[in-house]
Amino acid sequence: MSRAAVDTEKLRVALRRMTRARLLIVADRALEIVPRAKLRQLVGDMVRIEELTEGKPGTASLLDDVRKFHEASLRREYYESFNVNSKNYMEKSKGTDAFLAEFDRLIGKCVHATAKRPRRPVREAFEVMFALLRRIDEDPDSVVFFADEGGSWQVGADWREVLPAYFRCLAEGASGDEFAREVDRSITDFADYDRRHQLIAARRVASVEQKAALRRGATPRGRSPRSRT
Repeated sequence: MSRAAVDTEKLRVALRRMTRARLLIVADRALEIVPRAKLRQLVGDMVRIEELTEGKPGTASLLDDVRKFHEASLRREYYESFNVNSKNYMEKSKGTDAFLAEFDRLIGKCVHATAKRPRRPVREAFEVMFALLRRIDEDPDSVVFFADEGGSWQVGADWREVLPAYFRCLAEGASGDEFAREVDRSITDFADYDRRHQLIAARRVASVEQKAALRRGATPRGRSPRSRT
């Protein structure tokens, strides 16, 4: 069954209602699929394309890019605050929006990179990104500014896509106990409300040894992602 054609007028309306953070994410995703020959047509009247010269191609790996983002975040390069009041407490600063867009871009690259082997570098990239989220949960202001309650839940990752991809990387080379421990830790930290589904995803990619370790240590119960202690 073919998909119905998208109504571009309705799409324009939807785009115009999006927050700045979501529009930045859309822009990043567009850059991944628009041919370079079309970039001038897309943004040439708003950006000086001729000044944006490219460095040496292929010099940075996914893990390099993730580490660079992690280090920049810990230097608070994305931290931008504003005076919060009853009217703007739901808003985000430009720095926060930029952080959210870059996180989305890189975590998406991690997910897509799991299609190829070896997966060990991709696992490390996932874990660097997770470490950044854990830092936000411990001390949000050390990374990025949230006007309202801060925490990794504000980042808005699609954990039904992200964690199963991470589990595929983890299954490649992890011992049974290590696999069970890291599966439980990642679910507890980011998607405990969806624990049953995530455990099923983990079992699908686990070895016999890893499945046995999951049975010994994992539980099907879950709780809200905002109730972590």
